[in-house]
Amino acid sequence: FQETTPNVSSTLYILLLLLSHSLIPIMAQQNKPEIGIAGQEVILKCRGIPHDKRVTWKYDKALIRSFEDNHLKGKAAMTDRSEINSNSKHLRVLDLRLSDAGTYICESGSHRVSISLHVFKLTISLDGHFLSNEVPELTLMQNSSHTLPDLNITFFNSNNNIVRPTILENKTRQKYILKLKQLEATDSGTWMCHVQSASPLINQNISFDVKVLGFQNTDLERKYATAGSTVILSWHLNFQKIKWKEGFTGQLNWKQQESATAHELLDFNVTARGEQHETKKSSRFQCEIRKPESTIELKLPKVHFNHSGQYQCQLAYNRRYVQSKIELVVMKVSANPAGPLPRGAEMTLTCQVSSPLPSNAHLRWERVNGTQADIKKSKQNEVKVEVNVSAAGLWNCHLIEENDKKISLNYHVEEAPVWISYVVIGASIGGSVLVFGLACLCIISGISWQRRRQRAKRMARARQYLLENKTCQCQQ
Repeated sequence: FQETTPNVSSTLYILLLLLSHSLIPIMAQQNKPEIGIAGQEVILKCRGIPHDKRVTWKYDKALIRSFEDNHLKGKAAMTDRSEINSNSKHLRVLDLRLSDAGTYICESGSHRVSISLHVFKLTISLDGHFLSNEVPELTLMQNSSHTLPDLNITFFNSNNNIVRPTILENKTRQKYILKLKQLEATDSGTWMCHVQSASPLINQNISFDVKVLGFQNTDLERKYATAGSTVILSWHLNFQKIKWKEGFTGQLNWKQQESATAHELLDFNVTARGEQHETKKSSRFQCEIRKPESTIELKLPKVHFNHSGQYQCQLAYNRRYVQSKIELVVMKVSANPAGPLPRGAEMTLTCQVSSPLPSNAHLRWERVNGTQADIKKSKQNEVKVEVNVSAAGLWNCHLIEENDKKISLNYHVEEAPVWISYVVIGASIGGSVLVFGLACLCIISGISWQRRRQRAKRMARARQYLLENKTCQCQQ
């Protein structure tokens, strides 16, 4: 939208102006209302005045300035913020204020031009500096010497998409308090507030800047990895892209489970000048801020099953926080028993993930060049799936999310050589014989021990009997 000023096109209005010119000796022209934005400048045009004539500008009845002596200052509130153009005789008012609204009069002899100035003031909460997911509030105020109109207000974001505000307060038409949607990092840029009114005719754009500090990542991202692979987790900060001029701090944490204690991996801070400083807190992980892209990067050269969990990057600004999480899910496969598969034997292949999968994901074992019967899927909320294998072949385990294969691991089941089978059979027979021999030895040893024990008991009784008989003979 381009800033426009409504043109007076009513024939009746022109006739009334011509009639007023013929009735009064002092030439008066009723110009269109001018729109001004608080904090900006406005130029009020004195049309139809010869360049060599003396011009005086007034606000209501108070003198602002006189062109004949531009140093002559009046007592109007905007005098020190105004100047008259020597060629056009237009009045330029700087740093416009809401109270500057009203009727301005340009006089040159009998020529008199009256201009009505309608002023808008738009303010945004937190000075336009937000974190992702925060909700901005805006206050739109208007002032005029005429009756204030009922405004129709529409917003356009930095991508020129319409954003309908929620009006929180509008009691007197002088003040509108508006609430927008939750912001995202991509909402940074120049926004537009479009103000419309039918009477008086207003069609005005008010631009304002919105800066949203955050991540170009989503709030929660899930990343899948296979055990032993190299994993890089990245958080892309947007502070350089949006030219953020305020200092902030941040940290990177990791915890295996939601209820577990968080381990701090990295501390960093960014100054108002954009200087980046970092402090590593853990030697187990390779963490760094990659410059100049301003990317927090965590590298795991050989990811283990116990590296899984939630990795959270958090930014802090003025005691407000925004965070982005990456959940790392690790998958591994194993066999029981491990090693080659002897002829006639079975093994169990297990495919397992480190944490529960979402409802739209599952694990699936399938045999390469196999049949439908060789496919086995995990059930909902299961973290592993097992398949029993009795023949050699290549098996693949896939982690599938919404029909998309995210990661895969294979396990090659090898058939043991024939001699190994014989060795296994011989070892089994030999082991059985050995066990049987040990059992017999244990039984024989037990019987022998029992006999020795009984013999010892009989000898002890005999000694006791002899001892008792000898004692009796001595007494006689």
